[in-house]
Amino acid sequence: MSKQTLYGLVLSGGKGRRMGADKALLERSGQSQLAFIVGLMRQHVDRVFVSTREDQQNEPERARYDLVVDHYDDMGPLAGILSAMDDHPDADWLVIACDLPNISDATLKFLLENRSAAHPFTAYISSHDGLPEPLCTIYRADSAARVRQFADEGIHCPRKILIRSDTHLLEQIDPASLDNVNTPDDLAQSVLGAVA
Repeated sequence: MSKQTLYGLVLSGGKGRRMGADKALLERSGQSQLAFIVGLMRQHVDRVFVSTREDQQNEPERARYDLVVDHYDDMGPLAGILSAMDDHPDADWLVIACDLPNISDATLKFLLENRSAAHPFTAYISSHDGLPEPLCTIYRADSAARVRQFADEGIHCPRKILIRSDTHLLEQIDPASLDNVNTPDDLAQSVLGAVA
């Protein structure tokens, strides 16, 4: 049996309202946060895609990469996940939000080494609230119907989908690795703030 195709999806379709800036374009050591995440993922997957809204697809930084353009409106990150599954239905997906500046190679490696073939999703447990971390997660190809069913029921929150599913959960090896940045204060306390 051939190895299951694994693609990477960087979620970059947010509007960055609380940050006051496009989080994908935040700079770190001479490159964008988006470029950093893409580079990290490329070491672990067969191909990397950047998820974007339709009105962002010509933005120069995003346009450098293979894109998955949202097919759905007003669904938040789930729009990108479902659109990727529509475009490439035979692939498993490693999905990561672009606003995780502290994410490490070790965090990705541990997630991939412990991915489950028996569960639709493999995710870390949040060190903050004990709930699944939805935006550094493996979504198996055969979970697409389940994800669509939740979407059809009006459940668009990836975390709620993981909570209500048979998700394979892992303890974080580096709790700070999955802290996201939503505000300038978050940014100042992150790796990005330290290198800015």
